[in-house]
Amino acid sequence: MARLATPPASWTTRYPELGTGLVSYEDSISPEFYELEREAIFRRAWLNVGRVEQLPRKGSYFTKELAVARTSLLLTRDLDGQVRAFHNVCRHRGNKLVWDHTPRSETSGVCRQFMCKYHGWRYGLDGQLKFVLQEEEFFDFDKADFPLVSVHCEVWEGFIFVNLADEPSQSLREFLGPMVLGLEGYPFHLCGERFAFKAQILSNWKIFLDAFQEYYHASVLHSQQQVPSLRSFETGYKVPHFQIDGPHRLISTGGWKGTPRHLLPPEQMYPIEPATQAGLMGPWERPDIPELDPANLPAGLNPGNLQPWSISNFQIFPNFVILVYERGWYLTYQYWPTSAGTHDWEMSYYFPPARTASERIRHEVTAVVSKEAALQDAATLDGTQQGLESRVIDKYPLSDQEITVRHLHKAVGDWVQAYLRDGKGTRA
Repeated sequence: MARLATPPASWTTRYPELGTGLVSYEDSISPEFYELEREAIFRRAWLNVGRVEQLPRKGSYFTKELAVARTSLLLTRDLDGQVRAFHNVCRHRGNKLVWDHTPRSETSGVCRQFMCKYHGWRYGLDGQLKFVLQEEEFFDFDKADFPLVSVHCEVWEGFIFVNLADEPSQSLREFLGPMVLGLEGYPFHLCGERFAFKAQILSNWKIFLDAFQEYYHASVLHSQQQVPSLRSFETGYKVPHFQIDGPHRLISTGGWKGTPRHLLPPEQMYPIEPATQAGLMGPWERPDIPELDPANLPAGLNPGNLQPWSISNFQIFPNFVILVYERGWYLTYQYWPTSAGTHDWEMSYYFPPARTASERIRHEVTAVVSKEAALQDAATLDGTQQGLESRVIDKYPLSDQEITVRHLHKAVGDWVQAYLRDGKGTRA
């Protein structure tokens, strides 16, 4: 059978280190590989665990359960206004320090001190041990020697990142690199209205990342929710801009040009969309906020200078995604592994605070319709995981439109190989 020649301007061939050969998915089904990922990636990379709006004032805190790293984190804003992170473990006998109804559930609140439910040890917002019940009963004891175990924590553009390594090999800015730093200046702080969802997914974490970093499937799986540039079932859709920087990826799409959704055929809309003038791409009317006008956004948001531009999808290694929409809102996805074949998926949708009931409804409709599209992707994952675990096929072909899929699995493999090679897991 004759082979088609590689397109001379293909995206994959612009990154020759990726190759064009068949790709193994053993990294998504092997329990042994998953155990390596825990140490090589999730205990060494910078991980996003939330936003500063979750810590609105001094004394605010929230907990974050990281099963993949076998730890619980306590994030807080201390009395000086600094965001801090600690392992959520009491220094006395190892009890989880902060929890509400059940120890494995996340919680949040406001306080001046944290008290262990077991023996009453108390810690300040800076992690220092403040009170020990019957302190005189301990031997050669100094409270200053027993603060909470701190975690490296940095804030970038309002996003809170942690690094669980004893000493990170890179600062957060070095880790993010030029492509992601090109987002700096986007008014994330103006999008304080949040809708959040969480689901347990029966697949490896990378399988769902793959589903959101290629649009090859869009004209088939999301045929009802297409915008005009995506709606051809027969010809598919080609992403106009890909970019790779270190372990991170960027996918930008165009084609909407602010076209109102009501210009689409009725069968490509839910009845709620024309009724509320909001849907998959956001409210039809962009918010009247100068900072959110596309003309005022940072150039790194649309590095391909697409005209028109619609969405930029930043895939931040290992498990954090930011999608910025031309309509003046953004969403984030996080994929937290819980086993070789399962993970927790978190979705957050961010809008400028609604000023009217109509705006609030449009935001809610956007979040629900967007979640529906995401759930269409999620519905395929159990089947994908089962097919891969059968090991009937050991390697798979990827198209040029799946360059980001190819890159993710190479980046994961590179970090694991570096960890096996030198035990440090450092990658540029």
